[in-house]
Amino acid sequence: MAEFDVLVIGAGLAGLVAATEVAERGLKVCLLDQEGEQNLGGQAFWSLGGLFMVDSPEQRRMGIRDSHALAVQDWFGSAQFDRPEDFWPRQWAQAYLDFAAGEKRSWLHGHGMRWFPVVGWAERGGRFADGHGNSVPRFHVTWGTGPGVLAPFERKARALAERGQVTFKFRHQVDRLIVTDGQVRGATGVILAPDSAPRGAETNRKPVADFEIFAAATIVSSGGIGGNHDLVRKNWPVQRLGTPPSSMVAGVPAHVDGRMLGIAEAAGGATINNDRMWHYTEGLKNWDPIWRNHGIRILPGPSSFWIDADGNRFAPLAMPGFDTLGTLKAIQATKADYSWFILNKAIIKKEFALSGSEQNPDLTGKDLRLLMKRLGKNPPGPVQAFMDKGEDFVVRDTLEDLIAGMNELTGEHRLSIHHIRAQIEARDREIDNSFSKDAQITAIRGARHYLGDKLMRTAKPHKLLDPKAGPLIGVRLHILTRKSLGGLHTDLQARVLGLDGEPVEGLYGAGEVTGFGGGGMHGYNALEGTFLGGCLFSGRVAGRSVLA
Repeated sequence: MAEFDVLVIGAGLAGLVAATEVAERGLKVCLLDQEGEQNLGGQAFWSLGGLFMVDSPEQRRMGIRDSHALAVQDWFGSAQFDRPEDFWPRQWAQAYLDFAAGEKRSWLHGHGMRWFPVVGWAERGGRFADGHGNSVPRFHVTWGTGPGVLAPFERKARALAERGQVTFKFRHQVDRLIVTDGQVRGATGVILAPDSAPRGAETNRKPVADFEIFAAATIVSSGGIGGNHDLVRKNWPVQRLGTPPSSMVAGVPAHVDGRMLGIAEAAGGATINNDRMWHYTEGLKNWDPIWRNHGIRILPGPSSFWIDADGNRFAPLAMPGFDTLGTLKAIQATKADYSWFILNKAIIKKEFALSGSEQNPDLTGKDLRLLMKRLGKNPPGPVQAFMDKGEDFVVRDTLEDLIAGMNELTGEHRLSIHHIRAQIEARDREIDNSFSKDAQITAIRGARHYLGDKLMRTAKPHKLLDPKAGPLIGVRLHILTRKSLGGLHTDLQARVLGLDGEPVEGLYGAGEVTGFGGGGMHGYNALEGTFLGGCLFSGRVAGRSVLA
């Protein structure tokens, strides 16, 4: 038996932030995780390190005029809160926006973080000014990507451990929260056998001993459900997004399984908005997987020609980079679990980025010389590796050969060369003028009015079938599981609430397990760069509120 002031369950980014905030107040903290020390930092390590910030110096230097009011308009237009239980998610959303437009950057800058000078424009929406999407670029890529976000908090936690303020307990799997007289007083479970599997890889679940840890308060920061596809399908919003896919690739490792949600519920905590989730439509099967069914997301520029499994071009705004869940709904309506990009070398070398720290060695390694190669004549090395080795890529010189290769890849032979050629040639005719009725062509030209996109993310408008821009490339796209937008119901002090709406004494939550705050501060849609930020913010709130 061990006793601490605070027990933190889950040593990802939210847990690290919460634990260090608690320890810096002079309290004794136990930071526990079912995985080994090699997984310290959780999913943040694998991320691109994108952070949503409002009216930052980086934005202003790029000529972007942002404001708190515009961010509020975009967030609430995207969230579309419509449930009685959205009271606390609304409060968290407003508090997070205040943070993102206020001290977020200076706080992180004080921890040593810096950002790539070109701000990305993710999740653009595109219907109405007060609807879903970012009106302006807000995606700030951290120099060092996900590991660069984690590093200052990991250093701080290890320094606090040396002083005796933080105790790490790895390979400890929680099975039950200890509840005494209605108060959560710690956790009990099993110690798992050591496992030297590399970060992200599946580890054993062999129990070697039991444990009991008592604490005056417990913070649950155990992450989401994206690695548990059965639970994803169970919670899938059929009425909004259609039938759940029978096949998906995993954007997170298997240990992101949602176990602690049920355990917290058994201790009296309530979950809300479990049907709100965020999955990507541009997933690739990783040719060099780290975990089972490992998927990588393409972060596309706006120019790829997007068709369904039968070769029909998607209607706006199911266009690359605009409306993630709207496109997911459109794909599911086709009754197929995949779709296609058709593009060419001119587009892929400028517009394809791959999500993940390991897919961006230039940004992760802070290597300026390697970074400059992105402006060269060929695709970045990781993208070229997928073109050469990835099972979802077909590269050919002619459209006839490309479509034949795409049909051969699936074995379904659903694509008609005549149908696809007619659509692409119609699209290509729209390039002859500097204006167009084609929504995607108009969007491409609009994107290039932003200097950052013109420099790094949007190819000059050209005809897809122009041989000078070739070869042609077909990319099969899978649904990729990623984030939970619902979870444990929490108030603005990060206290977990029960079914009666009252705090469960001694129980707090932070990070994705709480829908990044309140049980779902994003509502139905996310604006990107807000998942790491939600972990940072909710972890900070929990660490400063517990036992205060």
